[in-house]
Amino acid sequence: MSKSEKAPFFPGWLFLLAMLTALSPLSVDLYLPAFPSIARSLDVESAEVQITLAIFLLGMSLGQLLYGPLSDRYGRKPPLYFGLVLYIAASIGCMLANDLTTLTASRFFQALGGSAGVVICRAVIRDRTTTAQAAWAFSMLMLALGLAPILAPIIGGLLLMVMDWRGIFAVLAGAGLILLVSMHFSMRETLSRHTAERLGIVGNFRRYANLLGNGQFMTYVLIGSLPFGGMFAYVAGSPYVIIELYGVPAEHFGWFFGINAFGMIAGSQFNARLVARFGPATMLKYVIIVPAAASLVGLVATLTGVASLPLLMVCFFIYMTSMGLLSPNAVALAMANEGHRAGSASAIMGCIQFLLGTCGAAAVSIWSMPSAVPLTGVMLLLSGSGLLIHILANRQNLLISQGSDI
Repeated sequence: MSKSEKAPFFPGWLFLLAMLTALSPLSVDLYLPAFPSIARSLDVESAEVQITLAIFLLGMSLGQLLYGPLSDRYGRKPPLYFGLVLYIAASIGCMLANDLTTLTASRFFQALGGSAGVVICRAVIRDRTTTAQAAWAFSMLMLALGLAPILAPIIGGLLLMVMDWRGIFAVLAGAGLILLVSMHFSMRETLSRHTAERLGIVGNFRRYANLLGNGQFMTYVLIGSLPFGGMFAYVAGSPYVIIELYGVPAEHFGWFFGINAFGMIAGSQFNARLVARFGPATMLKYVIIVPAAASLVGLVATLTGVASLPLLMVCFFIYMTSMGLLSPNAVALAMANEGHRAGSASAIMGCIQFLLGTCGAAAVSIWSMPSAVPLTGVMLLLSGSGLLIHILANRQNLLISQGSDI
């Protein structure tokens, strides 16, 4: 990306995409402080309310497979209309729910609607940019994705001071409506008529099969998704490590969580500055080592008994910061040669990311022991697997070379 091509820090079209992408993490984190009040209102245990979070993640994973082919066939905007309308209706369903079953079902459909933004935003960036520019644009999206987990629980807590938990879902419905109107008036269609393909159900499955069999595409998907799974393991396991093992008061946990989320934001913005100079392939080559190294240090320190909260926090911070540099470049390189099926490619990538993320979080929960070994071990397993795939793919010449980055 030359100086003459350089875009504003946050152009309007990219800001809208960032807000569409942030809608899903906002939907995850905004209602977390309301778990106790939801449990009391619906006469269930707080632990039972957690099923609504798991169902949301499942809906996010499955929904992306739906919108990918639709966006390649009908354009980027029509599936967004459907997804946002479904999201708004499901948010209202959550607001009106009088039992846990209704709330859980509404959360599933809310995720199905919200997943449209995640898939289609990646496809729109692929439509509008070169590979290096895409890596820069994805770094800007990471800014929104990093801010959402920091601000959402805080905002949710403030909302609970002036309204009940049903009001939180009303706020989410309002956010969906604002994005729907903004998308209608501000977003232009980016899919070329010459690129759109008329595929039936069999054709869509064949396209997915072709993508899954594409060695270069799947290499970058796994390189980006495996460490992403380690990040979900951190999200699921860090409360136990920080609060239970090291005795940090629960009300202070948000600061520890926020520091690491800030690291991911800083990493993404650092990547946005460097990728224009070095290219996404070179950036990924060196960054892929960092999360594996950070989690290895954390695991070894825990096993040898020298681990302390400050040391583990440094390891977590380095891991999360590296994700801000790793993820945008992996996504940009995966999408580089998939312009004719960017929606489907984005759907496969998002589905695998959320599936591995769910597996990472589940592994930490199942592997129960009174230490940080499960958390650091799962993070090392997933990030180390991503590093190993990168090494093997490089030996087999599956990776995009620096010369074809731009």
